[in-house]
Amino acid sequence: MKKSSFVMILFVIAMVVSYAIYEFILGNPSNFADYATKGTRHVPFAGNFLGMSYVGGPIVSLLICLSIMVIAITIERTLTLKRAAGKQPIPKFFKNVVDLIREDKLDEAVAACDKQRGSVANVLKSAITRYQEVTADKSSVDKEKQLIEVQRAVEETLMLETPLLEKNLIALSTIASIATMAGLLGTTIGMIRAFSALAQSGAPDAIALSTGISEALINTAGGLFAAILGIVFYNFFVNKVDGFTFQIDEANYNVMQLLKSK
Repeated sequence: MKKSSFVMILFVIAMVVSYAIYEFILGNPSNFADYATKGTRHVPFAGNFLGMSYVGGPIVSLLICLSIMVIAITIERTLTLKRAAGKQPIPKFFKNVVDLIREDKLDEAVAACDKQRGSVANVLKSAITRYQEVTADKSSVDKEKQLIEVQRAVEETLMLETPLLEKNLIALSTIASIATMAGLLGTTIGMIRAFSALAQSGAPDAIALSTGISEALINTAGGLFAAILGIVFYNFFVNKVDGFTFQIDEANYNVMQLLKSK
């Protein structure tokens, strides 16, 4: 629910911002040669990229919205994964915790996890604290059952941590797909307008023809830009999450083996 709420709120904000950019920046009258004489915004000055983008039509506003969403989700994922890694480098933190466990300083190991924070620290803390609880229970003498309880606590923590690492990645890949389709739609509409101008009786309307072609090409470029951006960051974060989960599994395995040897 929270995930969908974040994406929906981001979409609304991005739509408002993109519309403002489209109308007041791209559509600024100073970008067009025909505004002073005809009061229209169809012929941008030569080389004026802002005016050319405005001629691309309303779908350009949608493509700007999708690009803003990609950038916002990228920033949110970067901050989240950085926070999940904790304060210290994971190998250094893990070595410190292992040394403390070997010295039977379990309380110090828990304190180190609290200080480190992050997903790896949360998983190791759940293993250590559960181990302390089951070993403190004198009524339970079955070592195998104790380790099973510790492993169950770790798995429960992993079920909570993993969705946080993968959050909004599906939205990122979906935006990339939508951007491609939206760009293609804008391209198709632009080509329809261009061919309509050619189909007129007599001399073709040069302004309508150029407007249609510009609309087609601008939407193609905008759709590809948003899609490429989304795909690149999606793959980057997927690889980042895979590496992160591998580190968590490796740390969990080593700690479990260490606790088992005790």
